[in-house]
Amino acid sequence: MPRYALLIEYDGGPFQGWQRQSETQPSVQGALEAALGRLHPGPHVVAGAGRTDAGVHATGQVAHVDLPRDWDPARLAGAINAHLRPWPVAVLACAPVAGDWHARFSARERRYLFRLVARRASPVLDRGHVWQVPGPLDLTAMQEGAAHLIGKHDFTTFRSALCQAASPVKTLDEITITETPVPGGTEYRFALRARSFLHNQVRSIVGTLERVGSGKWPPGQVKAALLAQDRTACGPVCPPQGLYLTAVGYPDAPFGLQPRQPPGP
Repeated sequence: MPRYALLIEYDGGPFQGWQRQSETQPSVQGALEAALGRLHPGPHVVAGAGRTDAGVHATGQVAHVDLPRDWDPARLAGAINAHLRPWPVAVLACAPVAGDWHARFSARERRYLFRLVARRASPVLDRGHVWQVPGPLDLTAMQEGAAHLIGKHDFTTFRSALCQAASPVKTLDEITITETPVPGGTEYRFALRARSFLHNQVRSIVGTLERVGSGKWPPGQVKAALLAQDRTACGPVCPPQGLYLTAVGYPDAPFGLQPRQPPGP
């Protein structure tokens, strides 16, 4: 059966996450499989590169699916999108891949972006797409705290108790934090890159760094929390709505189209 890779964008707000659950709990995977079922009768399994949580968005999720016949990639993307309406999910690109290519296991890196807006007024246009805090944060302190997390570490402190990964040891290749003035305040963007992440790792890291930026933690406490290898040493886990899966990297780069960045400055 021909296998196709899909580059996918979605608003995670209406979903209980990527992974298919019960019929009463909508998922991104379930929406895609239902759309494919309207193209070809019978069950379909869409395998994703990352299982984003409820409320988490994506501008560069990648998945693959096996279909019973050959499709022109552009026509397949258009047909899936037609059957996805009105769900806030779109296939941005489609590419044929080898039968042993796997969206999850062939991936070499994943990139996430977290958007945090510091201002008093509610984020009306970005509601559901950013985490809002009331006061400004210290960018330099957060960057200093984040530096302790770069490299290969035991990330037990920043791992959900429900995480199913075989090991808490991961290599975090990059954390870049930037700030941009926005009307009424400042937007902070946290960009993280690694081959793979633990469950809730990004949200745990951002929540901890917000404690540093607000002055509640000194930057060195991030290192102490990491070395503790104890979930209770972590800062608060920030809410999901500011988190975006922005890219998944592969050695063969199946898509010519680059993932779109979230809106904002």
